[in-house]
Amino acid sequence: MATDNAVELEVGTRTVRLSSPDRVYFPERGWTKLDLARYYLAVGDGIVRALRERPTMLHRFPKGLAGPKVHQKRLPSGAPDWVETVELSFPRYGLTADELCVTELAQVIWAVQMTTVEFHPWNVRRGDVDRPDEWRIDLDPGPKAGFDRVRRAAHGAQEVLGELGMTGYPKTSGGNGLHIYVRIRPDWTFEDVRRAALAFAREVERRLPGDVTTTWWRKDRDPAHVFLDYNQNARDHTIASAYSVRGVAEGTVSTPITFDEIDAVDPRDFTLATVPARFAELGDLHAAIDDEAFGLETLLAWAARDERDEPDRVPPPPREDGGAGPAKTRQQQGRHRRKETP
Repeated sequence: MATDNAVELEVGTRTVRLSSPDRVYFPERGWTKLDLARYYLAVGDGIVRALRERPTMLHRFPKGLAGPKVHQKRLPSGAPDWVETVELSFPRYGLTADELCVTELAQVIWAVQMTTVEFHPWNVRRGDVDRPDEWRIDLDPGPKAGFDRVRRAAHGAQEVLGELGMTGYPKTSGGNGLHIYVRIRPDWTFEDVRRAALAFAREVERRLPGDVTTTWWRKDRDPAHVFLDYNQNARDHTIASAYSVRGVAEGTVSTPITFDEIDAVDPRDFTLATVPARFAELGDLHAAIDDEAFGLETLLAWAARDERDEPDRVPPPPREDGGAGPAKTRQQQGRHRRKETP
């Protein structure tokens, strides 16, 4: 139903009003705000599973991709009562933020109404925002690394995960890399998970020294190598969720895949226009991700060994705030004070 050039979308038991539905968000493809909303409706079960009860930063494009991008930690003002949040703290600057906490699809579509294109969740749930339940393996290719190297790195990671008895769930990044997610028990701190992630990355590096690096400083890395970015497991470091559209001209999507697909897949094929049909055919390839959670004991033992044997390779600690500082203070204003549902 149209109202003042708006449309009303029925999402579960909610009605979400979408203003300016014909505004073009992706100029090179002509895709509109309504196209974006319909995409998220089409992959609803998948995007909700990826975001469920996770604090989520929003990448908003108020004027579409032709305009500036806003990295929004605080929930935008004007949210209806059924949009849930979770409060996070950023101790370095004495700030707090009530971030979106998705529990149903209508909240995703409301975020689209508020010009959100990308969803970047934390690797924790609102029940304990200090202990991750998701370990993220980020395969980040250097500027001269072809996707063939990313494929080899992914298979190397798969091999080590298999030896650890862990199940990983791969997805494209929506860019040039791949991500592999592993559910873990929420028994460890961000620091512990980051140490475990580094120990894992170094094991993959030992097996694929011609393809993989864990070198901390970008200037010191071989640009033809794939960086296993263990730092994505530090506090307040987020990456685009499964099924999140990316704010790039091609409208690519961070798309779940199987390990068997890695050798043939071209991440550029997964877009706002193509992923709904894939989802309708295959369902959510991450549907079983919450069925089992794994421990980090072996990886933390590896970390202790590496710290003892190679102390010169211990990287500096990450920033505690994930980069939220004075330059971002403006977006922290107008705090949304709604209490979360118990």
